[in-house]
Amino acid sequence: MKRTDSKGRVLKNGESQRKDGRYAYKYIENGKEKFIYSWKLVATDRVPKGKRDCIALRDKIKVVQKDLADGINTSNRNITVLQLYERYTNSKANVRKSTEVGRKHLKKILENDRLGSMCIDKVKLSEAKAWAYRTREKYAYSTVKNMKRSLNATFHLAIQEDLLRKNPFNFSLTDVIENDTKEKQPLTEEQTKSLLEFTMNDCIYKRYYHAILILLHTGLRISELCGLTLSDIDFNNNSLTINKQLKKDKDGYYIERPKTESGIRQLPMNDYVINALQEVIESRTNAQKIEVDGYKDFVFLNQQGFPMYSQCYTTSLRGLAKKYNKYTGEEIKLTPHVLRHTYCTNMANMGMQPNALQYTMGHKNITMTLGYYAHGSFQSVQAEIQRLFA
Repeated sequence: MKRTDSKGRVLKNGESQRKDGRYAYKYIENGKEKFIYSWKLVATDRVPKGKRDCIALRDKIKVVQKDLADGINTSNRNITVLQLYERYTNSKANVRKSTEVGRKHLKKILENDRLGSMCIDKVKLSEAKAWAYRTREKYAYSTVKNMKRSLNATFHLAIQEDLLRKNPFNFSLTDVIENDTKEKQPLTEEQTKSLLEFTMNDCIYKRYYHAILILLHTGLRISELCGLTLSDIDFNNNSLTINKQLKKDKDGYYIERPKTESGIRQLPMNDYVINALQEVIESRTNAQKIEVDGYKDFVFLNQQGFPMYSQCYTTSLRGLAKKYNKYTGEEIKLTPHVLRHTYCTNMANMGMQPNALQYTMGHKNITMTLGYYAHGSFQSVQAEIQRLFA
């Protein structure tokens, strides 16, 4: 005899109706009995008075059956986004200190945002986009972009583990918020000459002259410059060995490997770099005996004789730019990365082969290097036209 519900409708295999009127469906997953419930058998049913509207049982059954057919594991779908993110970070535990800091920051954001407490199967595309919009109210576009990348990887893990079918964070961020990041402008040849002359003659900022000159002629990352030790400099072969970065946080100095394996490289030194390094080394009269993770004899030191670190340069170059702009009427922005950007752009405009420039810059991806070949100027275009039609 076929089973029927209170309305006389025939119930299918696995379906039942309880005494309180609620419908249930029993199915087996991984050898265990599981149930889903609804106050409605089909979408056109009305829920009992005082009960919230809900998805009909047979619509839920379709989802369950599709999940089972596709191998989707529904048993862990009730974990939250925050729990999934913790699972993701635990699966990739061996990371840089800077990455660990970023992870803690995103975890704190998720703890204070409704997204973090949502079950992962409830996070749809609209909710992910709403998170991006909310987060942009507090953080810069580039910061939101990095956090979205992490969440995209987090939900990709859920797909790999058969917890979800779709990734709600697989969308273009510019569809939600405007990319208002201002493109970093390299210094022009005239600005470079003027800045170097100004720095060399300034009573306060002249101590940074050699570092600026070296960055403009090597394209080093600032933490790579800070990490240079005497043993990295080969004046016999006029070369620099780049194999580490020196950084500092609230716990003190520490060493990190270059950003990527491509960051480990050997760079030739021109006369500007050779002379600047020689003068810097000769001025190391008050060097403190300090060892960081097995490394010592750092080249660039502060006035107290301790190794320089990136934030010192960032702050000082900001102050230098402010003073330079005031006295010259210019409006340049000066950071260690602007100097690296300037070097790379200059080398591209001078015709250095992309693969050689990629090696010099320590870029992992050639696409990043090729981007600098688009940073032309009127002067570079004019010179190229004259060369082509000479």
